[in-house]
Amino acid sequence: MSGVDASRLDAQAVRRAAERAATSHDAHAVLHARIQAELLSRLDLLAFEPGVVVDLGCRTGEATRLLRRRWRRARVVAVDLAPAMLMAARARQSWFGRFDRVCADPLHLPFASASVDLVYSNLWMQWSVDLDATLLEVRRALNLRGYFTFTTLGPDTLQELRAAWAQVDESPHVHRFLDLHDIGDALVRAGFADPVMDVDRYTLTYPNARALMQELRGLGAENALAARARGLTGRARLAGLEAACARSADGDGRIPATVEVVYGQAWCPGATPPVRGRRGETVVSLDRLRRR
Repeated sequence: MSGVDASRLDAQAVRRAAERAATSHDAHAVLHARIQAELLSRLDLLAFEPGVVVDLGCRTGEATRLLRRRWRRARVVAVDLAPAMLMAARARQSWFGRFDRVCADPLHLPFASASVDLVYSNLWMQWSVDLDATLLEVRRALNLRGYFTFTTLGPDTLQELRAAWAQVDESPHVHRFLDLHDIGDALVRAGFADPVMDVDRYTLTYPNARALMQELRGLGAENALAARARGLTGRARLAGLEAACARSADGDGRIPATVEVVYGQAWCPGATPPVRGRRGETVVSLDRLRRR
C-alpha cells in the first residue's frame, strides 16, 4: 500500500479488533489492571467532587464500575467504539451502581460543550485515528474546571516485536506510538493548560512469539495500521518471526516485550489545578514508586 502513512490507523480495523476481544479482554488484561489501579489512585488527590465523569475507551467497564463506586452522586458514562465491549460492561453494573453506556466515535463525542467535569481514559488513546481531533473533542466536552487524566502507550512499546518483524519482511506490523513530548504538545494545541506527563516501563516475558501474539489478539491490540499487509500471515513468515523472537530470548528462554506507559493529566485553561496534597498544597507533579 504505497503512499499510505505508515503510522495511520484504520478506524474500522480498530473497531473490529475490539469487538472480537470483548469476551477475551479481561483474561489478558493483567498489566492493564495494574496500570488502571495506579491511574485511579491518582484521583485520591482530587480537590473537587465531579458531577459528570466519562470513562473514555471503557472496554469491559471495570474502571467505570470503580469510578461509579468512588463518586456515588455523579453521573458516570462509559464510552467505547465497540458495542460488544459495552455489552460486556453492562454486566459490571449493580442496582445501586448503574452507569450510562454510550457507543461513540471519539472524534464526535455525544456530550454538550462544557458539560463534563472529568474524563478518565486508560490505555485507549493509542487507538485514536486522530489524536489532535480526539483531544479537541475532550477539551470541548470539559467545563471550565474540567480535568483530564489518562494513560497511553509510548514509542518503546513492543520494540522487540517490531525488530523481530523487521527481520521477516518490510510490511508494518507494530504501531508507532507517540512520545510523551508529542502528546504534551498535542494537549497544548487542544487548549489544555499545564499538562503533567511521566513515563513508566514494564518488561513482560512470554514462552514464544505465538503466546505474545495470542495475548495481543485477546486484548484487541492487533495490527490496525492502514498500511498493513492484507490476508493471512503464511507459515513461513510466522516461522521467521518465531526464530527472530527466539534470538532475543532471556536466559530462561522467554522472549521479552517492553511496554512503555505514558501517564498524563491536564486542566482546562484558567482553572486552578484541582489536584492537591494532603495538607492542601497544589501538586504539580505526582511522585510514584518506579517499577523496574
